[in-house]
Amino acid sequence: MVTNTHTTIHRNAHNLDQTFGALADSTRRAILVRLASGEATVGELAWPFEISRPAISKHLRVLENAGLVRRTVDGRISRCELDAAPMRDASEWVEFYRKYWEGQLDLLASYFNEKKKTTNEEKEK
Repeated sequence: MVTNTHTTIHRNAHNLDQTFGALADSTRRAILVRLASGEATVGELAWPFEISRPAISKHLRVLENAGLVRRTVDGRISRCELDAAPMRDASEWVEFYRKYWEGQLDLLASYFNEKKKTTNEEKEK
């Protein structure tokens, strides 16, 4: 299973780069939070921010390129909705390395516990 996860992680490296790049900005994360409650127009997404509509559109393009947002155009109205699938891939990547580092920290703890035990035994002699 680790091999499959490892292969998937490397195969999706470009997608992960786009996802983490998109998530690196607080405005884009706020847009995703809003879209998690349902679709919204670009105007509705722009409303809470003190930035221009073109700036919001740039953020939306980054989110679209990462596959996190789908935009549909209905006349002059652009509607956006969340697509959380890329975040699932990012979560799997984080989980893979969380397990790795937990294992490494467990080994380190075992090493120090053994050293402490050996030191205590030497002191008792």
